[in-house]
Amino acid sequence: MIPQDKAKYAEELSNSISYLENRGFSNIKADMKGYESPKSYHKKGSDIDVTPDIVAEKEGRKHIFDLSLKSQKPRLLKSKWLFLNTLSQIKSYRFKLITTRGHYKFTNETLDAINLDTVKQLKI
Repeated sequence: MIPQDKAKYAEELSNSISYLENRGFSNIKADMKGYESPKSYHKKGSDIDVTPDIVAEKEGRKHIFDLSLKSQKPRLLKSKWLFLNTLSQIKSYRFKLITTRGHYKFTNETLDAINLDTVKQLKI
């Protein structure tokens, strides 16, 4: 999710963190009050910062999660997903999208538009 949508979808982020805790993920960092913030990446030559929504560990492997919810700026969201996917491939992390009912079509269309077929989706 992009920074402009953080306040709008705070409840979905909280539900996603609870879901991951119940699935056995530990050392959860989230871009939300009450949790340590994940590492941000700054785009050189601009004022854009990319921060994953949730970073967690399970069985010694780091997982990067991003919420896939309808957005007014899908282009910015696509760029974020491409960056996080590339980062996770380079560092041997796992990149997954979390989506909820009502956002499946948006998620699938966005993934098809940027040819990200390898990204797993968790449907909560």
